[in-house]
Order: sequence, then C-alpha cells, then structure tokens
Amino acid sequence: MKDDAAAPRVLVIRENEREVEVRSGAMTRIAGVSEGLTGARGIHLAESTIPPGRCSSPHHHTNCESAIYVASGSGLMLSGADLSDEIEIGPGDMIYIPPGAAHQPVNVSETEPLRLIVARNAPVELVVELEGVGRRDC
Repeated sequence: MKDDAAAPRVLVIRENEREVEVRSGAMTRIAGVSEGLTGARGIHLAESTIPPGRCSSPHHHTNCESAIYVASGSGLMLSGADLSDEIEIGPGDMIYIPPGAAHQPVNVSETEPLRLIVARNAPVELVVELEGVGRRDC
C-alpha cells in the first residue's frame, strides 16, 4: 500500500502528552483527545479527578452531550433543576448528561479520589456555572 501523507492518521496520546483543560470547583480535567491535541472536531475525551471530600462546581453545558464512565472511587451525581436529586455512582457506572442538564459530581470518599472518564460530542464545551444550587461545602 502506498504511503499517502494526506491520509488520515491514527494518533496515540501518551499520558505525559495530555493537556490540563479546566478546573471546576475542586475537579480537574485533563484532555487526551481534543481539538488542540488531535484536531478532533466532533468528539472530546478527558479524565476528570475530584479529590476526596470535594466536588465540581454546579453547572450545565449548553452545546453538547456528555457521557461519563466512573473509573474509580465513589460519589454522588447531583441533578435536577435545583440539584436536589442525588444518585450514587461508583466504578463501572456510565452516566448520560444531555445539553442543559444541571449536574454536580461529588466525591463522598474521605480517602480516595473519584476518577471519571468524560466524553462529549463537541470539541469545546460551553459551560454555565450555577449559583445558589448544589453543594457548596465541598
């Protein structure tokens, strides 16, 4: 097969090549597949980590769907308009978040980080931080 420089290429992003994207409350997100790293235009993949006893800020995304895989740790996913719905989450769980759905992941462990693998269908998310709802004690 002839090598064509213009042909699409598979990219492998090593752990040390990832980029720190955002901090949302105590949560950090490190991208592996992003527009900046790979040129991806319709997908984004990152790992989010929430330290023990902490949480992200309450928010929603206006422009994308998100899918989350709980890789390790235990927590709660707060949801609903006022974030009063609490759903326990743990390793192996998969979570779907539609555009505009208010949410806040919370790490309930006092010793273990909560690791989430996050995929979305847009290269850049538009986030609206929410005031007066959710947990503020973490």
